[in-house]
Amino acid sequence: MDPNRHMRHSVYNDYAAQTRVGLFSDFDLSLTEISRLGFGPILFREETNFLREIHLLETITVTCALRSMRRDGSRWSFLHEILKEGEEGIKAAQLVVDGAWLNLETRKLGVVPKVGEVMDRFPRTSDFEWMSDK
Repeated sequence: MDPNRHMRHSVYNDYAAQTRVGLFSDFDLSLTEISRLGFGPILFREETNFLREIHLLETITVTCALRSMRRDGSRWSFLHEILKEGEEGIKAAQLVVDGAWLNLETRKLGVVPKVGEVMDRFPRTSDFEWMSDK
């Protein structure tokens, strides 16, 4: 909570990150496995639009859907929505996160083996687009 008695701004992003990690795990590609393969996620952009306050003890739902990605899964963009429960799913925030995979040894961007196949099964936004490979 912040001094205004609502959820602190950075917690919205923390919940979105936790949801993304959970999504990968749900499709049998945990961050532990990605790390074992020598990669980690890296963010280029994280944009949050705050729409409603979230107060102490309110129940929320965090969604996660692909907005776009390269076919090999090397670059991606996710849309998160944070919805307040009990108010017919009123949107409290919308977050867009753009990122890629960092090879932890070379410190260069790379492709996690089979990640494109896994991410191809993820939920997608209605306006999902494939990114160009350039």
